[in-house]
Amino acid sequence: MNITSTQEIRTHFKALRRIHRGVPVAYFDGPGGTQIPSSVVEAMTDYLYNHNANTHWAYPSSHETDELLMESRNTLADFLNATPSEIAFGANMTTLTFHLARAIGRHLNAGNEVLVTELDHHANIDPWHSLVPDFGIKVRTVKMIPETGQLDWRDLERKLSSNTKVLAIGAASNALGTINNIKRAVDLAHGVGAKVFVDAVHYAPHELVDVKAFGCDFLACSAYKFYGPHVGILFGRAHRLQVLDFPKLQPGSNMIPERAETGTLNHEGIVGAAAAVDFLASLASGQHRRSRLKKTFDELQRRSKHLLMTLWEGLSAIDRVVLYGPTPEEKRTPTISFTINGKSAEAVCHLLSERGIFASHGDFYATTVVQRLGLNPAGLVRVGCACYTTHEEVERLVTGVDEIAHK
Repeated sequence: MNITSTQEIRTHFKALRRIHRGVPVAYFDGPGGTQIPSSVVEAMTDYLYNHNANTHWAYPSSHETDELLMESRNTLADFLNATPSEIAFGANMTTLTFHLARAIGRHLNAGNEVLVTELDHHANIDPWHSLVPDFGIKVRTVKMIPETGQLDWRDLERKLSSNTKVLAIGAASNALGTINNIKRAVDLAHGVGAKVFVDAVHYAPHELVDVKAFGCDFLACSAYKFYGPHVGILFGRAHRLQVLDFPKLQPGSNMIPERAETGTLNHEGIVGAAAAVDFLASLASGQHRRSRLKKTFDELQRRSKHLLMTLWEGLSAIDRVVLYGPTPEEKRTPTISFTINGKSAEAVCHLLSERGIFASHGDFYATTVVQRLGLNPAGLVRVGCACYTTHEEVERLVTGVDEIAHK
């Protein structure tokens, strides 16, 4: 199934016109935030210029805002394979997770346990730890296997028990690209009566999320990782959202999904998030948005596998370069982290930027991963492929790393 070519996709991103030190910029910083297509910016600008208002008031622009927010819920519901009443918005995934954790914590008793994993971004670790002093719960941590960058499933099975009330797990590691088998994790957790919260921030740009197939109770992602603005999206099964005691203002709505939201939302950002989904859907043909998204993601995955293999093989052939995480034969995203012996991750990224290659460095808030790899505090160099990444850019990156390694 053919979709829009990479070269055509690139025409939608004005950021790709940037020249740095005489060469076009190659953006490999997508795991920290992708560039945004013009259609997303235009949708946000149109809202601010023509429809900007608060909600539920008796005049046209307020009605228009209500309609646009409802349309956005419909769009994000298609993106996650949910229903609109199961889609809530917030500032970002971190804020939404703290909010959800607080609501869940109010239903927990002293001695109840929450399981988190070493593979996760701390946005899916620290909100659960914050419940300990207030509710007397216990947080237990499932180990990762440093040699492979994968979850230790035997450790997960050992730690699940009748005391486990929540399993908080990432669908994909933002530091290593590892993709977890969420359906397997959900089945194990539900088997002991635990609810499952999934951090899909790094997963959503690369694999089409399907909350029905996952079977999870809650899931969160961030639009700025899949070509949208800085807005967080929370999925919660309707019957779960309805009974949770969310911290909220007394006059606030008790209806779902609004009862999971606080204050006046980022309306233009929500409109932009929906526009990002529609951009992805527009890359393929078909009658329904979800089916177009499926075609788009299938083809982008095929392309990214070629880029990933070229990148992995090129970097692994360079002396002094050490790669981390699963090999390309394993289930993973096109995000690779590495180090160059004798050079700090920050220095490597600075030298890459002088070659017009933008990459990120550090622990990416996956602090435990970096600690388990013994790379604290310098961290990793992280490069990720996006829908606009080309083979020429990958080759430029490999050449740049080779030059830096031997400098």
